[in-house]
Amino acid sequence: MRDFSHRSSDTELMDDLKASGGQLHQALRELDAINYVLGGNYVTLNGLSQLLDGVESSAKLHLADLGCGSGDMLTLIRRLLVKRDVDAELTGIDANPNVIQYAEFRTPAACRIEYQAMNIFSEEFKSRKFDIVTGTLFFHHFTTAQLIGFFRQLKDQVSLGLIINDIHRHWFAYYSIRWLTGLFSKSPMVKHDAPVSVLRAFKKREIEEILRQAGIPDYRIKWRWAFRWQVVARFPRGKGS
Repeated sequence: MRDFSHRSSDTELMDDLKASGGQLHQALRELDAINYVLGGNYVTLNGLSQLLDGVESSAKLHLADLGCGSGDMLTLIRRLLVKRDVDAELTGIDANPNVIQYAEFRTPAACRIEYQAMNIFSEEFKSRKFDIVTGTLFFHHFTTAQLIGFFRQLKDQVSLGLIINDIHRHWFAYYSIRWLTGLFSKSPMVKHDAPVSVLRAFKKREIEEILRQAGIPDYRIKWRWAFRWQVVARFPRGKGS
């Protein structure tokens, strides 16, 4: 029986920043499908809508999606912004240049999305300023200590807020995704990483403690189907831009 009482330190194949080729592309396609089928896309888009409430539509925003993968989420974000008549510069960031290359290939030019291969712990990233930062199935890749330091840093980089869409660590989520990917997935990477990602994910109290230690008091956390945490954290406007 697996231990779900604490976050696992097991590694995922996706953590290899040299991953490339057909195996990587298949995994990214299947992750997009999982997000779509299990409603994961809604968690990020709904969180963004909450954060945009009260923001003047005439404001020009800069949004960064961390661990952007195939760019599918950013494409959906662009559609949402168009519907809300919000002009924004969209940037997809991923530490694996092969992921960035794939995202650039898949994204229609009309979406006006810029992609950059960049490590979020680099000095290059620290020098950047944004209005909104999003991360979908991204933050569980890092240790609690790394997240506390990173979120503390974001307060000086981001003017409006942070949206977290990540996994609720739960036995049902673990065995369900292991069964589903074992049955339907054609990707060895997804079959391995999907259950491991649940083990590396969060209980509510763990997210709350990370945000507390990072000095982020203004947030709303909500459980969403299927076993996702949606966090909408608001920052004092004016620091990031």
